[in-house]
Amino acid sequence: MAHTVPSWTDERAVSRRAVVGLRECRVRWRSATAAWLRARDAMDRAFAQPLQVPALARVAHVSPAHFSRQFRSTFGETPHRYLQRRRVERAMELLRETDRPVTEICFDVGFNSLGTFSRTFGAIVGEPPTAYRARFTGNGVALRIPACGAMAWLRPAG
Repeated sequence: MAHTVPSWTDERAVSRRAVVGLRECRVRWRSATAAWLRARDAMDRAFAQPLQVPALARVAHVSPAHFSRQFRSTFGETPHRYLQRRRVERAMELLRETDRPVTEICFDVGFNSLGTFSRTFGAIVGEPPTAYRARFTGNGVALRIPACGAMAWLRPAG
């Protein structure tokens, strides 16, 4: 049985195929990443609406089950948790910037019950909505900075 040594041209052909394969992989990765970003952007635009995983899966061109698994793998949290965090972020801004009642803010950001809103807000921020607001009103002004700075410093970690 004879052993053949690959020639330089064979190595170049293998190398060329690897480069072409890498390019194709990058193109597929970019289009897949773009699909996930489009789905997340759709959630950001309609954060006050009920979560519709099948509709978001259609935006990403995948099945609903695969959407949930891949969203978590890509962004580090489930679609439901991401949407809750976005709603709480918006509620934090409204609590800081307006004098509207907490109940009204709760319904405006997409929660269906004040109890669920308060529990979720407390779990993400670490304090109830009324205590959070008290830090930013009247004599309890803890911080008055532009919204862009507030987003960076006050963004919930969870």
